[in-house]
Amino acid sequence: MALRFGSDICTAKTDYGTVLLDRRSGEYWELNPTGTLVVQTLLEGGEQADAVDAIVAEFDIERGRAAQDVSALIDQLRACGLVA
Repeated sequence: MALRFGSDICTAKTDYGTVLLDRRSGEYWELNPTGTLVVQTLLEGGEQADAVDAIVAEFDIERGRAAQDVSALIDQLRACGLVA
C-alpha cells in the first residue's frame, strides 16, 4: 500500500520529524521520527509491513505494537484527508 499525499499537502522535514501542511485549511501536523519513518517508507512505495519492519529495526519496539501504531497513523492520515 504505497502512500500518496493529496496535491494540497506540503511536507517539510525538520530536526524533530516532518511537518505536514494542508494548504486548503491552513492546518498542520507534526510527525515525530517514528511517524516520519513510517510515512517515508510508504511514500517510497513500501507496504504497511515494510513500515512495521522499518520501525522495529530502528526503534526498540515490539512488532505487535509497531503494527498497531503504523495502522493507527495511516487511519489518522486518512481521517484528516491528507492522503489521496
